[in-house]
Amino acid sequence: MKMPKSKRSPGQGTTLEGQLLVAMPIMTDKRFARSVIYMCAHSKDGAMGLIINHRADHITFPDLLDRLGIIPKGADDTIASDFLDREVHCGGPVETGRGFVLHTADYHATDSTLEIAGGVSLTATIDILKAIAIGRGPQRSILALGYAGWSPGQLESEIQANGWLNCPADPDIVFETDLDLKYEKALAKIGVNPSFLVSEAGHC
Repeated sequence: MKMPKSKRSPGQGTTLEGQLLVAMPIMTDKRFARSVIYMCAHSKDGAMGLIINHRADHITFPDLLDRLGIIPKGADDTIASDFLDREVHCGGPVETGRGFVLHTADYHATDSTLEIAGGVSLTATIDILKAIAIGRGPQRSILALGYAGWSPGQLESEIQANGWLNCPADPDIVFETDLDLKYEKALAKIGVNPSFLVSEAGHC
């Protein structure tokens, strides 16, 4: 996947890179209903982000490690215990067979880690999964399959159509382990009463 460049073009509004998108109740696409998306890139070339509150119910972390040939299935004793029960996220409908790890900046791989904002980074190589599996990965992380992508101008149009709210990302929301709480926490950070969301604008 070629990520959109983060450099802003002349005349472009504030980039949403490093912010959260929160789906409005009028969101008609079921894939994004009640979703919270961490924006990894946003420029005149398009936008890319990861849904951080949807589960990939069809696969577990040990299953994924086995599928990628990192650690054989059943060899749970070789996986750090803190990660045996971790959830795999559904990051979006694009390239659903590809893995992305959103994580704290205490892990960095030269040439493969993208530093985004506020101490949050993105890595999409097998090496970080190997490190996580043996307890040498980042302190906090999210593993997602697939991503959400927008063509040039598409996301801006969706925001203008009242499809999304946006606000600065909070690491405590991004890396919250209870996925069911993220939507409510994101709305609380924005400070908008859910009953008024339909008539609110797309910015906080």
